[in-house]
Amino acid sequence: MVVETESADGGAALSGTESADGAGAALTGMDDAEVIRRSHSDPGVFAALFDRHAPALHRYVTRRLGDSLADDIVAETFLAAFRRREHYDPGRADARPWLYGMAANLIGHHRRREVRSYLALARTGIDEVAEGYTDRVEARVSASAVHRELAEALAALSADDREVLLLVAWAQLSYEEVARALDIPLGTVRSRLHRARKRTRAALGGVDPTAITDEEADRG
Repeated sequence: MVVETESADGGAALSGTESADGAGAALTGMDDAEVIRRSHSDPGVFAALFDRHAPALHRYVTRRLGDSLADDIVAETFLAAFRRREHYDPGRADARPWLYGMAANLIGHHRRREVRSYLALARTGIDEVAEGYTDRVEARVSASAVHRELAEALAALSADDREVLLLVAWAQLSYEEVARALDIPLGTVRSRLHRARKRTRAALGGVDPTAITDEEADRG
């Protein structure tokens, strides 16, 4: 996957896996905040952030919307991040909440598609979101994780409650990180997650939906 950003003079500054001079490897020991800080004077350094977080973000978006949209959403997320990097809080060593928050806004434009895919899975047992995904192992993970009962429960949740639940369950963000990602109070995260858990637990036979990880889904 490749994402191009803009340099200070308006040209293409980096392209993800094609980062110049092995930026990702050279910056391995730095936290995200330092990578972003250095990118102010050397835009190509920002490629290290893409190399570090794009694969996990792509898996997350694919599980929600399918591979056909995941490439575009991940690329748009990192382009937005590059353009807004001057506003990044240097006190935050981990950029994941920031990135997932921007991705959440983009995913929000496709809520109807997401709900339709859950309803289709609930009716037929076929995960249409995974259709066309080239990595069959990841497709099986996606299909297992959103099994029929959970898919129906997810479709019934409000968009806000579903967003919080999936950021905790699938993106593996903490409550505090979800609050930063969505720019909402921690108490709101807790109340939305409590609601979502209560409504989905019954569908899973009492299992906490936030305990569903890729590894557990693959075993299922």
